[in-house]
Formats: sequence, structure tokens, C-alpha cells
Amino acid sequence: MQNPHHAAADIAALGREWIAAWNSHDLERVLALYTEDAEMTSDKIQAFGFEAGGTLRGKDRLRAYWGKALAMLPNLRFDLIDTYVSPDSFVLFYQNERGAQICEYLRLDAEGKIRQGSANHLAH
Repeated sequence: MQNPHHAAADIAALGREWIAAWNSHDLERVLALYTEDAEMTSDKIQAFGFEAGGTLRGKDRLRAYWGKALAMLPNLRFDLIDTYVSPDSFVLFYQNERGAQICEYLRLDAEGKIRQGSANHLAH
């Protein structure tokens, strides 16, 4: 696959839309930012009763996981701290409603949709 290259301003705008989509609690708005075969890795995936390895593949699996998470966390809110960009990916550094700081690594396809993500939490 050819490596996509996107303008930093476009990637930063996508990052702001990602935060806004989550804060809207509109799951379909969030999923619209992802490819059909997107892959997501997080230690929370196993904690929510999904894949033991912590990686989900495909929009249907993401819908099930994030739908459950949104139902369990009705006060979910992300506040953007910083956005880090490269030509084909970005990292969002944000704080959730409980005060936890998280880095979300998101890689894009050629069309600017998220094809791979990884939520990174502080080690305790």
C-alpha cells in the first residue's frame, strides 16, 4: 500500500473532530472516521470483556466495544491537550472526565480515514 501523506492542518482538524465526535456520544459519528477494516488496540478492550489480546479488527467489532463503553460511561468526555502529527498519522494527548491522561495513536489510509489506532494509558 502506498504511504499516504496528509497536510498537518488537515490532520489536526481530524483530531479535533475525533474529540468532538466522542464528546457528542454519537457512536456512528465516531465510526465514520474509521475504515471498514480498522484495527484498534487498547488495554481496555480486554477489561470490557472483548478480545483477550487487546486488539479488535473491523468496524462491527469496534461498534460493539465502543457501544458498550459509551453505555457504561455516560459522562464520558475528552479534553484535548495536544495534537502531534506526521504525514500519515497523529497522536492525540487528552484527558478524560476522570482526570486520566491518554495518548491515542491513529494511523490514516490514503483517503484520510483512520485505519489503525492504539490507546495508550499511563503504566501504574
